This record gives sequence, structure tokens and C-alpha cells, in this order.
Amino acid sequence: MTICADTGIGYDRSGPYGGTTVVLVHAGVADRRMWEPQWTALTRRHDVVRLDLRGFGESVCRPEGPFAHHEDVAQTLSSLGVDRAHLVGCSLGAGVAVDVALARPQLVASLLLAAPGGSLIAAMTPELRRFVDAENEAMGRGDVDAAVAANLDWWVDGPHRAADEQRSEVRALVAVMQRRAFELTADWDAVEEVELAPPAVDRLGELDVPALVLTGGLDLDAIGIAADAVAAGIPGARREVWQDTAHLPSLESPEDFRALLDGWLADVR
Repeated sequence: MTICADTGIGYDRSGPYGGTTVVLVHAGVADRRMWEPQWTALTRRHDVVRLDLRGFGESVCRPEGPFAHHEDVAQTLSSLGVDRAHLVGCSLGAGVAVDVALARPQLVASLLLAAPGGSLIAAMTPELRRFVDAENEAMGRGDVDAAVAANLDWWVDGPHRAADEQRSEVRALVAVMQRRAFELTADWDAVEEVELAPPAVDRLGELDVPALVLTGGLDLDAIGIAADAVAAGIPGARREVWQDTAHLPSLESPEDFRALLDGWLADVR
């Protein structure tokens, strides 16, 4: 376990130093363990940092006042001596990556945004509302098991298919990570999370870095809508859709994601 002394953020760092660092930022249903399928191969060739956002995994330090995920990330990287990075984010992590790029543009060399969520979701669709209602109803009655199950159903399997044996290992891992986040933040109701003002969705045109936006064709509609808007808003952004995956392509299709990431890093380098 490695914890940044300046920020209380848990992280791993491995690989050869000297080039632009690759930084992996996890989804809101996960923590830094979601990048395990890509970790070994990626760290053979790159200096790589993967971290737990505050309230996830090993980032257990409850903030004493308002906090912002993007500031946690930027300050942690500064403490590690990282002054230039390729940011790879999934879901919530994609939103955090964009927020970092807007707040600290000199830090970011490129963006790979998988299933962009968090600050990049501009509107609540009926489909997304059904998930939110299911999770809120479960948590309202103190049923963490049901809340975890709702996240697995909506974010691992997606709204267009049922659970099956093929994704059982992914569901099991996400269940552990999501439960950890629920339990860790159970008494964080009064904690204020600060977002960029103006919000990221209104400032995408300010980004002047290569960007790749990836979604799964089986994901919630709100994610596809957000991804289209992000790809249209970031000048020169590249857009990809993997029709047979849902919200977590790096876990569902790990080898394909590793190949995509390898190719992307070669292109932007």
C-alpha cells in the first residue's frame, strides 16, 4: 500500500522513468484495481501511475472541508514529480481527467476517455434515472447488497442484456470495489465535492490536446450522448464505439483495450 503523504491518495507507480507518465483514473463503480489487466504490459514500456480517487480503494482520508477529485489528482502527481501526463480515465475518471486538463492544461499531454461520465454527463435521461432511483431506493433502506447489485446490473451488464457466466469475474471484482466505496463513504453525507465553474461540458473547446473518446454500444444512453458531445466539443477528438461492450471496456475486453491504449500512446508520442 502506497499513500501520498501530501494528499492521502492511494496509488501505485511502476515502469521506466524518463518519458511522459501514463496516469490511470478509475470508474465510479471501481478503484485502481480495475486497471490490473493492463498493468503489467503497460509498465514494461511506460512510467505508469494508477490511483484511487478520494473515497475509493485505499484513499480513505475523509476531507476536512470541500474537496475536488481533479485537485487531488493534480496535487498527487505534483508530489510524485510528474509534470506531464497522458490521462486515461473511465466513467467518473474520464470526467476527472477532463477537469484536470482544464484546470492544469500544462500537465496534460493527451486524453483517452472511456465511457465518459461524472462531470461530462450534461443531462439525466429516463434510463439513467431508473438506475439512480434503484440505487437510491436500496441505499435509503440500508440495503448495500441491493445497491451493489443495481450497479452490477446497470454498469457491468448494461441495460440491454442480462448477467451471464462470461462476465462473472468482472461482476465479482466490481462488486468488491463498489462495496468498498459504499462502506468507506457511508458517513460522508456532509462532505462537499467541488466541481469546476463553469463546468467542463461548457469548456470542451478550451482543450488543446489529442483526445480519444470510447464507448460501448451496450452502455446506458446517457454515456453515449455524453461521449458524442465530448468528441464534438474537443477539437480534433477521435471517436470509437465497441458495439459488444457496455460501460467498462477495459475489464470486459481487456486485451482489446490494451491494444487500443498501446496504439494511442504510440500515436500521441
